[in-house]
Amino acid sequence: MAPDCGATFGTEEILVACPRCGALLEVAYDWDRIAPPRSLRDFEAHWSRRGDPHSFSGVWRFHALLPFAAREDCVTIGEGQTLLQRSDQVAQYVGLKPGRLFLQYEGMNPSGSFKDNGMSAAFTHARLTGAQRAACASTGNTSASLALYCAVTRLMRAVIFVGSGKIAYGKLSQALDYGALTVQIAGDFDDAMRRVKEVSQTLGIYVVNSVNPFRLEGQKTIMFRVLEALGWEVPDWIIVPGGNLGNSSAFGKAFRELLELGLIPRAPRLAVINAAGADTLYNLFENGGLRWNGGRPNPELIRAYYDDMDRRRLRAETIASAIEINRPVNLTKCLHALDTCRGVVREVTDQEILDAKAQVGAGGLGCEPASAASVAGLKRLAAEGVVGPDERVVCILTGHQLKDPTATVAYHTTDQEMFDKVLGSRGVHRATFANRAVSVANDLNEIIRAIELYG
Repeated sequence: MAPDCGATFGTEEILVACPRCGALLEVAYDWDRIAPPRSLRDFEAHWSRRGDPHSFSGVWRFHALLPFAAREDCVTIGEGQTLLQRSDQVAQYVGLKPGRLFLQYEGMNPSGSFKDNGMSAAFTHARLTGAQRAACASTGNTSASLALYCAVTRLMRAVIFVGSGKIAYGKLSQALDYGALTVQIAGDFDDAMRRVKEVSQTLGIYVVNSVNPFRLEGQKTIMFRVLEALGWEVPDWIIVPGGNLGNSSAFGKAFRELLELGLIPRAPRLAVINAAGADTLYNLFENGGLRWNGGRPNPELIRAYYDDMDRRRLRAETIASAIEINRPVNLTKCLHALDTCRGVVREVTDQEILDAKAQVGAGGLGCEPASAASVAGLKRLAAEGVVGPDERVVCILTGHQLKDPTATVAYHTTDQEMFDKVLGSRGVHRATFANRAVSVANDLNEIIRAIELYG
């Protein structure tokens, strides 16, 4: 990642950062030696081989574009069977014309989020290195995915670090049910991330957070499946929530490599959407002018921003817990993606996120709050005229709605005390699109009257 360093390492080594310069590592391929596909349509041959687990996988059927391990060594539990759904109802809400908005629903993965794409690839590398334990810091989705892969494959033991009170119950329940060792520390995700790095170095535990470059290789395939669903045509925009910035970084890498191989004529534009309570990228990129700058982003801008956060003791705070991160580990890689895709960054409030979430749900694809940041961000970009009503847009829905049922129920509830406790404290003052339950007496006539009145 650092052009002034140039150090290279073998895939047999367990490293997330360069020991020479400290930059995060990136997986690079010598395409001249690998013989990549001549056309993206070559991947269609896998559709007739669904009985082969690697052809069935939405990650490993694209093995030719992430060939860091032999195909027979790739770990799969059936990840990547996801859906690209046209949504005219949500298009109307955000200001696009019918037929122009598509929702990439990653909630259909085995653990209910996009993380399984990257976990499949990280597990493959961990297996190659002989790892016995794997660890992560998590706001919930990574821990659920890691715990699931450990439980299904029995290849290693999961150790997860979560901040106190910083994980949705839907996600925590998964990690506990799948048998992971859960370590809850006083602090937030950034504190947990710091500790997992220290512990992994001390105990030799394999780290599967998105600092791991192989995680991002798996997450590239989300974009391959989007192109596949669109008949291999490139959309105008990809809109993605921004937390630790692994997805946006992976998407940028996917399009750089496809351009390098001549498999697409252009890259789509990329919009990364922060929650207003965790808006480091937005402040640095849109307000501070931080740019990729040929691989030499200004470190002083980043350092000064983080120092100011520390002085003011600022903590990330948003109902979108999956992106409640103040120090995104893939910040520099995301800058590269924004450069590749002529990207923009926006922030949206929790109010905007939950209203967008309700509209997505009303359209039939329930998602967790962080997912809806992409739709809320698109609505803002369309209002600004940055995204035109005729442009073809894909919003990434990163996780299933049952990942955080508390937020959903609180939005639709008639219980004002619950609303205030869960959402009001986050600056959400109204449930614009609430679908409230109707209370009636246990009487047939009353029930019929309510159905005729409200149904």
